[in-house]
Amino acid sequence: MSADRPASGADFGRLLDDHKAVAGRMSVLAEPAGHLAEAAISVLRAGGKLLLCGNGGSAADSQHIATELTVRFETDRQALPAIALTTDSSALTAAGNDLGFEQVFARQVAALGRKGDLLIGLTTSGTSPNVVAALKAARSAGLVTACLTGRDGGSVAAERLADHCLVVPSDNTARIQEMHSFIGHFLCAAIDAAFAPGK
Repeated sequence: MSADRPASGADFGRLLDDHKAVAGRMSVLAEPAGHLAEAAISVLRAGGKLLLCGNGGSAADSQHIATELTVRFETDRQALPAIALTTDSSALTAAGNDLGFEQVFARQVAALGRKGDLLIGLTTSGTSPNVVAALKAARSAGLVTACLTGRDGGSVAAERLADHCLVVPSDNTARIQEMHSFIGHFLCAAIDAAFAPGK
């Protein structure tokens, strides 16, 4: 959209077409998304928890997914343990000031993560230094690791830092984030089904 003219219905249609084009390529992630859902369910059934982290819009997505699990998604099932590492302003600013911004999530993983937990990092580029550091810290501590990313997967994919790496087939940050939201809802739906009352 041009800055010198207002948005129009045509702009809406173009963005919707872009969204649908990326969504149409998402079937390549059906199997890895299923594996990630199975891993998350296994962790939760074993008494573990999910940790999530990301920057900017990915921070919001982390908080969104964690909230759907601790409160509810679509069914009235038990509360489930999920923590967004993006929400504690004191921890973030202390770690950023004392250790450097690269360590703001890794330090929390070291404090809160336990062997058998699951860390899900969100980074549209796959190169966010603090998400990369968190994944490395999680792996060292025996957590299951996962990453939602895009483009070519960046260093997360190249260095195989995640046990489950879902690379959205797009180079556009907004489209990648939209698909991350979809994957998050898919995970929540799968977890809802696994923890439905009576199961």
